[in-house]
Amino acid sequence: MGLSIEEQKAVERFRKTVVEPSQTKLVILDFWAEWCGPCKALTPVLEKVAGEYADKGVVLAKINVDEEQFIAAQFQVRSIPTVYAMFQGQPVADLTSARSESQLKAVLDQLLAQLPVEGGAGDGAAPQGPSPEEIAQFVKMGEEALAAADPQRAASIFAQITEFAPENAPAHAGLVRALVQLGEVDQARQVMEVIDSDPRLATDSAIGPARSALELAGTRVDDSELASLRAAAEAAPQDMDAQFAFAEAAFAAGERDAAADTLLAMIAADREWNEGAARAKLLKIFEATGLEDEWVVGVRRRLSRVLFG
Repeated sequence: MGLSIEEQKAVERFRKTVVEPSQTKLVILDFWAEWCGPCKALTPVLEKVAGEYADKGVVLAKINVDEEQFIAAQFQVRSIPTVYAMFQGQPVADLTSARSESQLKAVLDQLLAQLPVEGGAGDGAAPQGPSPEEIAQFVKMGEEALAAADPQRAASIFAQITEFAPENAPAHAGLVRALVQLGEVDQARQVMEVIDSDPRLATDSAIGPARSALELAGTRVDDSELASLRAAAEAAPQDMDAQFAFAEAAFAAGERDAAADTLLAMIAADREWNEGAARAKLLKIFEATGLEDEWVVGVRRRLSRVLFG
């Protein structure tokens, strides 16, 4: 009562991601922000322990304080990272000081011994894996790692998800994209072969960006050839073929700013060249990188100015 529409939406999101799961699970609630260095150091610890304790009924929920200021205010968050253990909608422990795996596990073990948390199957049955909600949360973490230019952590997260949920297309797609960013193109192709062998995965819309990323990685050249392409493009700024060849190789080599600058200049000079090839390539780069990626958002704005100026 008395809440604005945005505050009501924030409360509803919190209810679904934290309160409802905490009715039967022990939720690790992590308040963080993109600019927070200690948060980034703590995140891998929380993710690893939450994954190891998933069959015991532990779930990790992350609250970005910049995006969810109302929720952070309700918890009177004064600094970050701030971490709580939640059960049945209420904080049951402050985990902020538990910065190492051993410290966090010790506190969780105490809480799990005292609370009626529903974990995996007992009585000799095989332990259950993470729930669909937990899998979705881990996929989100992997995407956040990719967006934060940390493909190593993203690959680790996505690889673990594919073990728990081999039918999860977004996790397979994320793993391919992470491996491509790491330069492990052969491994990425092997994952794509697994995807293509399963019609359920191969036809999922989430695989499209991964295919684009793998296709773009196919234009990778060695350093000397990249230098030659760069020199050719700089020597002949009006030569569209030279510009395009350099843009392709630059992106495959991880120089996405150079690739975007070159393609945008081509579009500004002649957007219809080769049936709009420069714009099509830039859109494929957007898809491969992720439409929500901050870099993509910025380049899309630049593209809009070029097209509609």
